[in-house]
Amino acid sequence: MLRSRIIPCLLVRNKGLVKTVQFKESKYVGDPINAVKIFNEKEVDELIILDIDATKEKREPDFKMIQNLANESRMPLCYGGGVNTVEQAKKIIHLGAEKVALSSAVINNPKLVVDIAKAVGVQSVIVVLDVKKKVFLGKYQVYTHNGTKSTGKSPKELAVQFEKLGVGEIVINSIDNDGMMKGYDLKLIELIRSSINIPMTVLGGVGNLDHIKEVIKKYNVIGVAAGSLFVFKGKYKAVLINYPNKAEIKDLLK
Repeated sequence: MLRSRIIPCLLVRNKGLVKTVQFKESKYVGDPINAVKIFNEKEVDELIILDIDATKEKREPDFKMIQNLANESRMPLCYGGGVNTVEQAKKIIHLGAEKVALSSAVINNPKLVVDIAKAVGVQSVIVVLDVKKKVFLGKYQVYTHNGTKSTGKSPKELAVQFEKLGVGEIVINSIDNDGMMKGYDLKLIELIRSSINIPMTVLGGVGNLDHIKEVIKKYNVIGVAAGSLFVFKGKYKAVLINYPNKAEIKDLLK
């Protein structure tokens, strides 16, 4: 079993780096290229970059930005946002990204996962499921378009479906916990982890390294991702790009 990767997740809006709270209240936190340079120095395991408005605004991926980020990055890079075709996915991989993250396009057309996997390789295809709990029903549902459109489908149903279709990895992102820094949604992680066998990365809610350690120990996920934890520092959330040092990582993984 490969060791769990510790992954910063950067959100891009209007070419700037932002951080959200429950997919709202976006706060500008800097330039993505500068963040990549700092993460290079910190020898980060992997980096996820998501253009959070591309699908909602019906835009294709910003290929120039992707090229600039990939050229700068010395770590594996996963890009998501606005990817709707095999040709777009191929171009993103050609520009230097290792993985393509897909969401609404493949939820609407699951066969697209198969087609993209054939074109770029299964290991390069990631499906992101943004999940929110319906208040009155108390059940999880997957949302698209930056959390504004409900699919009416459960994350378990979709995760199982995409595993059968041969996707390389599933990312489970909690909208409710996004930016709250109170910890992962463990019930959601348990629900999906017990339903699929493919690699799984979790995202949404990390406030400290103990939250990461808990999930690695309990669920043996391939990836633990975070946004706020790696761009903010201290109780006043001063903007400071950071990442665990080697001693801290060793402690997280033991």
